[in-house]
Amino acid sequence: MAIPTRATSHGTFFISTQTYNRRRLFQKTANAELFLQTLQHYRSEGHYKLHAFVVMPEHIHLLLTPQEITLERAVQLIKGGFSRQLESKLPIWQRDFTDRRMRDRDDYLKHLNYIHQNPVRAHLCQRPEDYPHSSAYRRPTSAPEGDEL
Repeated sequence: MAIPTRATSHGTFFISTQTYNRRRLFQKTANAELFLQTLQHYRSEGHYKLHAFVVMPEHIHLLLTPQEITLERAVQLIKGGFSRQLESKLPIWQRDFTDRRMRDRDDYLKHLNYIHQNPVRAHLCQRPEDYPHSSAYRRPTSAPEGDEL
């Protein structure tokens, strides 16, 4: 029996996927940064609008809107593109992913908050803007010259 395809790819989706056997692949900064480069590469090619993301040690969450491609194809580009660049001999991802279509603005904001709070709940940082592998991240700025902290 074939796995049924998702009914629609129109709209904005909350997506979650895990690494194979929940291996903490993204605990290594270089791997997390490579994933973010892959994510931004396909975004810049116009395959999807990327609204929010977080790369946790063993899973990712995305909030995106596919553009001219199916949701399945968007996730295939992201996961496959990363896997090709990583060049690992071990499996990288769990086979599937979960998705939820955003029904309205409240649903969107709830999932956006969930994504940004994920590293805080996992005790990886104190504030969402402190976690470097998230769309909530804010790079530290240096103080203006002459100001003492």
